[in-house]
Amino acid sequence: MSTTTKSKITKKEARDGIFPSSDVMLDLKDLKKVYPTRKGDYVVLEDLNLQIKKEEFVTIIGHSGCGKTTMLSMIAGLNPISGGSISVLSKHIKGPGPDRGVIFQSPSLMPWMTSLQNVMLGVNQVFPDATKKEREDVAKYYLQKVGLEDAFHKKASELSQGMQQRVGIARAFAIKPKVLLLDEPFGMLDSLTRGELQDILIEIWNKEKITAVMITHDVDEAIFLADRVVMMTSGPKAKIGDILDINFERPRTRKSVLEHDDYYTYRKHLIDFLEH
Repeated sequence: MSTTTKSKITKKEARDGIFPSSDVMLDLKDLKKVYPTRKGDYVVLEDLNLQIKKEEFVTIIGHSGCGKTTMLSMIAGLNPISGGSISVLSKHIKGPGPDRGVIFQSPSLMPWMTSLQNVMLGVNQVFPDATKKEREDVAKYYLQKVGLEDAFHKKASELSQGMQQRVGIARAFAIKPKVLLLDEPFGMLDSLTRGELQDILIEIWNKEKITAVMITHDVDEAIFLADRVVMMTSGPKAKIGDILDINFERPRTRKSVLEHDDYYTYRKHLIDFLEH
């Protein structure tokens, strides 16, 4: 029987880094987020340190209000940081950029545009020097990957919620980001559709192998998708409370995960953290 591995690191190691710099894609150092209020500053995140390696899939769990989405929006460059730094390949981020693709809980599509046109919006911006056909081919390729080859010309408003999220996944991968950020992308879907999109996501990720950071409230989803699960403490002043290494081989299937000796040990560890 294999055993679970928990990343035990000191505060200094977390700040200075535990991986060789050449292996690190995303580096969060002493990250802090403060919102001013009438009663004084409200500190959402404080002293948050995390390194994520190239080609690593990390899931983040924690109670509602602990700052998970705030952290992700800062990585995306959509929310300014109050202290510390965020770097992609050792370069500090200063705002949104094509090196980071985002999949939101709500796909935020242009409802009057077709699936193809929605994906093309990002592709046109990121690859302006490519020919129109080349850009269309990229958009169609990823729409096919998410199973929407028959919906190229359907307006977003005509698609189901699950199909809209498929377009969101295609749009994020199509811009070829270095880091993929996912903010509970399947949280509003029924369990069957959720499982289908998890499988689609991991199938594309297995081929693309880009660094991925995903927020989820679903413990089983966190285990199935991740190389490491990051557990955040409750706010205010939330930080990383624990990190769990998931030692499942890739590519992995839902069946292989459920039958693995360590699956329920991992699950219990995460649930115990959330309950205390």
